Amino acid sequence: MAIALLVIGAALAVLLGGCGAGAGGGDYGGEHPDYAKTLADAPPPLRKLYAQSDQLLPGGLDAYEARLASLRGYPVVVNIWASWCGSCRYEFSTLQRLSAKYGDQVAFSGVDSSYSNNAASTFLGEAPVPYPSYTDPGKDIYDELGAIGMPATAFYDRDGKLLYVRQGVYATQADFHADLERYALDEASENTPAKPN
Repeated sequence: MAIALLVIGAALAVLLGGCGAGAGGGDYGGEHPDYAKTLADAPPPLRKLYAQSDQLLPGGLDAYEARLASLRGYPVVVNIWASWCGSCRYEFSTLQRLSAKYGDQVAFSGVDSSYSNNAASTFLGEAPVPYPSYTDPGKDIYDELGAIGMPATAFYDRDGKLLYVRQGVYATQADFHADLERYALDEASENTPAKPN
């Protein structure tokens, strides 16, 4: 019986480890990019998305899929997070920097799998991002993406096809950037029309 309890305890520690405090802590307080400045040249569909920055949007899977359809022509990066998830919090500083740098080429969005909109809103006040998050308390979007734990990050091509879901936290910004290049930036540079002069 004692061995069984140890095995169960170890399994729980592994499963919950993805949402514990991230390696090295997070930098979600303090200075954040000036999104209005960095994303001023974003094309109209992306500006419309970013006009809802830090909002928690209702509508579940249907609203999420409608948004993906409205972003056809652009690669999309979707981060699944929860305000209570330490690893999610750790990753937000990377999301802030990458969305500010590449948000005029790639659509960024979030899925909040928290049970409390108040806690999520408070966290977004501390760690603002230029994009909205869809609320997903029933985990319908989470399940649709095949996420296992949090955070998870989904990459869609410009036609709305799901290319890859990263399970777990990115330990470094470089790791996240590598997947962004592989699944989104190559897609954006090859297929996004040139901006008008």
